[in-house]
Amino acid sequence: MEYKISELVAKTGVPKSTILYYIREGLLPEAKKIKSNVHRYSDEHIELIHYIKYMKEEIGSTNEQIKFALQNQNQSLSSSATMLQPLMNTLSDIPSDAEHFTKQQFIEYYNIDTTLLETLLHDGILLPIHEDDYTDREASLIKLVMYFKEVGIDHSVLKAYVHHAKALSELEYQMQAKLCSVRNEKNFSTLWKIMFESLFNAKTYLFNRNTYRVLLNAVKNEVKQ
Repeated sequence: MEYKISELVAKTGVPKSTILYYIREGLLPEAKKIKSNVHRYSDEHIELIHYIKYMKEEIGSTNEQIKFALQNQNQSLSSSATMLQPLMNTLSDIPSDAEHFTKQQFIEYYNIDTTLLETLLHDGILLPIHEDDYTDREASLIKLVMYFKEVGIDHSVLKAYVHHAKALSELEYQMQAKLCSVRNEKNFSTLWKIMFESLFNAKTYLFNRNTYRVLLNAVKNEVKQ
């Protein structure tokens, strides 16, 4: 279908000025020009506006991140892994202002035992984003392992986390593939909401609530005794 700009605003809840800004920034395609000062927009515009709105409001993606994803979509808004690119900074769990170190700089700055470092890398407990790119996120994990050692307890829970995290990541990838397989002209926004809400809300909710219930039952049992 074709829409006037006023209809586009009504269907997306995004102001006219913002829509025109997205077009100028290259996030949206140009409107179809019927005649001077008469333009028409398509269902693609609606789909993209919902995507951009969600990425900005819920994920905090920048124009450049979204533009990169859209330019590499391979003619399908949900079949290309590059559509996940705006999520990568969030998934990496590295603050934008984090200080970065090479491996050698990291070892010297935090006075890291190299044997321990290599062991944690091998076990998958340390997962630097790049082979020679370390931050204080890696340092905090090493500190945690040292706390375990300090009290004489094996850090087996962290090893178990690695095992389950790998399994979960594979499950999440399978979910993305299934979402891509059912994509049509009407459900794009809903598919991306499923993906994002699963990764950033449902996962945290389910894991933390289950931990809460286990600990709550432990407290109740202590009280009974």
